Amino acid sequence: MSTDDRVECPKIVFGALITADLKNSGMNIQEFAATLKLSISTVSKALNGRDDVSPATRKRVLEAAELHGFSPDPSARRLRRQSADTIAFVVSAPQTSFAHPFFLDMLMGVNDAMDSSGLQVIVASARSVDAEIDVFKRLIERQRVDALIFGRTRRQDERIAYLLENDIPFVAFGRSETSNDYPYVDIDHQVVGRAGCARFIALGHRRIALVHAPEYLMFSHLEHVGYAEALRAAGIHFDPDLCVEAAISEEGGADAARQLLQLPDPPTAIVCGHDLIALGVMRGIAETGKVAGRDVGVIGGDNHPIGRYVQPALTTFSAETHRAGKRMAEMLLERLAGKSPQELQEVWAPELIIRASDGHHRVQGQTSMESKPTPPKRPRAVRA
Repeated sequence: MSTDDRVECPKIVFGALITADLKNSGMNIQEFAATLKLSISTVSKALNGRDDVSPATRKRVLEAAELHGFSPDPSARRLRRQSADTIAFVVSAPQTSFAHPFFLDMLMGVNDAMDSSGLQVIVASARSVDAEIDVFKRLIERQRVDALIFGRTRRQDERIAYLLENDIPFVAFGRSETSNDYPYVDIDHQVVGRAGCARFIALGHRRIALVHAPEYLMFSHLEHVGYAEALRAAGIHFDPDLCVEAAISEEGGADAARQLLQLPDPPTAIVCGHDLIALGVMRGIAETGKVAGRDVGVIGGDNHPIGRYVQPALTTFSAETHRAGKRMAEMLLERLAGKSPQELQEVWAPELIIRASDGHHRVQGQTSMESKPTPPKRPRAVRA
């Protein structure tokens, strides 16, 4: 195998690919298996005529399938004959570290959902955005995997177009302008942009900046949309100089803060689309001799674990990546079992996590960091 072909992958053993069409039944395959007190893997093998299931078990499963109105899906059976019994979890650029909390939490959620199903899962990544589609093609065309889970969707997403064109089952973390005809879980970053900006408006700020990830990423574009909505609702002029794109890193955030604070009329508050960016923004603020949360308010976007430990603790938004990974894995099983994509689309509203960096304690004249501020109406505020 060449270096380009190599896929670094800790392997997690799951079960056999599920290919029954359960559209006409009142239950999914997990529930069907539970009624028989059998594993999903055993039920799938029996439905597909595998010889590693006893004749008695096969007969029992087929009789129950007939009773409940299950019928084998021919297209799924074609897939099963060529099956690698494997799905891929793809770590998507621009962040490709397996150790990053975003992807690690999501992978652990996938593991929790798939633990009893029997599918083998590989984890793969690409060196760059441009190279990622080649990784997808190698995984599929060389029959290494039967289905995929991936995140960080893009406004124009070549991966989604390729998978839809080739009728490959997948679930994505995020929506896309490319198509709405696929299963996804999405944490609504339009809420992050809108509610983060609205919170600062409620605290009296008028020069509010947005430091966002590259806008080809769908979540970043939605943050921008929400931010503009909040300004418009408050009658505040949109100033393009206050919108800065940054790499998803501390250095990217620090560079953005330096740029913003050099403006003739610098911002007094900064909404950040990602917590790593926010941590860098706080560092950039400190370099100017100012203090985040006192001189410049800062709000993050996705509740990085380190955010609660920095000084001041980072006000941010919830991002249930473990739960999202688990739900995406469940959706993939349901999609393989015959559910339509439109039945497998969920958008979750994040919650504001109030700490100290937004400066509410200073603006409201509170002396205690634990004093409860008046939260915005949406989303519901929770305290870290």
